[in-house]
Amino acid sequence: MGTFFLVAESEDLSGSNRLVVFDVEGVLLPKRRYLLFEASRRLGFWRFVKILVTGLLYETGLLSLESTLRRIFKLFQGLTVDDLLQLFRKVPLIPGTAEVFEKLNRLGYRTAVISSGLPRLFVEDLAARLNADYAYGFELETTDGHLTGEIEGDVIKPNGKALVLKKIMEKENLSPRDCVVVVDDRNNLPMFPLCALRVGYSPDFMVRIKSDLVIEGDLSEILLPIIGKTSKTSYPALSRSEVFREAIHLSGFLVPLVCMYLLPRYVVSLLILLVTLLYVASELARLEGINIPVLSTITWRVATRPELHEFATAPVYFALGIMISLTLFPVPINYASTMILTLGDGFATLFGKKLGRTVLPINKGKRVEGSIFGFLFAFMGALPFVNPIQALVGAAVGMLVECLPLPISDNITVPIASGLAMMLVP
Repeated sequence: MGTFFLVAESEDLSGSNRLVVFDVEGVLLPKRRYLLFEASRRLGFWRFVKILVTGLLYETGLLSLESTLRRIFKLFQGLTVDDLLQLFRKVPLIPGTAEVFEKLNRLGYRTAVISSGLPRLFVEDLAARLNADYAYGFELETTDGHLTGEIEGDVIKPNGKALVLKKIMEKENLSPRDCVVVVDDRNNLPMFPLCALRVGYSPDFMVRIKSDLVIEGDLSEILLPIIGKTSKTSYPALSRSEVFREAIHLSGFLVPLVCMYLLPRYVVSLLILLVTLLYVASELARLEGINIPVLSTITWRVATRPELHEFATAPVYFALGIMISLTLFPVPINYASTMILTLGDGFATLFGKKLGRTVLPINKGKRVEGSIFGFLFAFMGALPFVNPIQALVGAAVGMLVECLPLPISDNITVPIASGLAMMLVP
């Protein structure tokens, strides 16, 4: 079960004449799953690779959203709308989605689903299933029911979603104090000035900084801050999957011991790489409904409920972080940086979820208490391998980076930053 972090006492938004606006992919549907997996099944391997590369270029900021979508839908030229719509209907909803819309509808809220990555026809189909009041997406150009590869619409423009929201607000005679927005990525930021409450749901680094509230876990956790006046924060007990997940993370402290007493570090890195490739294959198979013994079972045990419906990337980043640390830095700094990643980051998460009360202003998904405990365990983990000053500096830098809302996973940034910091200390 996830946790929400309330930054300040929110205004009571219960009652009628209120609007809650939802992004679609990453909030109501698993992020990028439709284009990358369901739809790409009709394209073949190389077109799938082109879609993947195009998406990565967008994520790194090298392509605009509009350019990215135009390139992707060019690859869909010739496919039928009905075929793609049937595939779209097979994509599972994020856990809690049906409950959220049922509750909001029952209380008289107006709801809108706005997507810049999906066609209007598909978004309207989703809105009908959820009984949402408004649905917006881009327009597909078709000939005899087949895609020409061309797309148009306001939502793919830089401020398109904000323009759409303004239209809804004018029609409903609403002001910003009447609006809530729930989003996950940066292309939704133009809507923020139009809404009194900005909720980031498993958000990227930009949304994490600018949101009033950050939520991880079931989407239903947005209900309390939206419909009730509260300044309290809910701290649920750690679930079994969360404990198991962090136990795997913490077990990484064994890697330096294996390198010191059993196998050379490069051999260990190669073994980790092979296991990672097996995991990637397992995840791709799982999304196709095929379970691979052991690997798929572990994923089902440790993944969050939203992750169960998409490719769980956290283990890949964790493995990459360890491999980079082992191979990039000399002995024993590589072992110390690995300890800072595994023990520091792992215990920061555990103690933050269990004991955290103070939200970090720069990253509303982190808590001060977790960072303090993470620093202590990172320092103790690094101390057997480097001198106290190096351990202190490495742990401090590593946990500072762990707190920052960066575009790259902290499983990668923490060992790199801590390792470089320790190398600079005499």
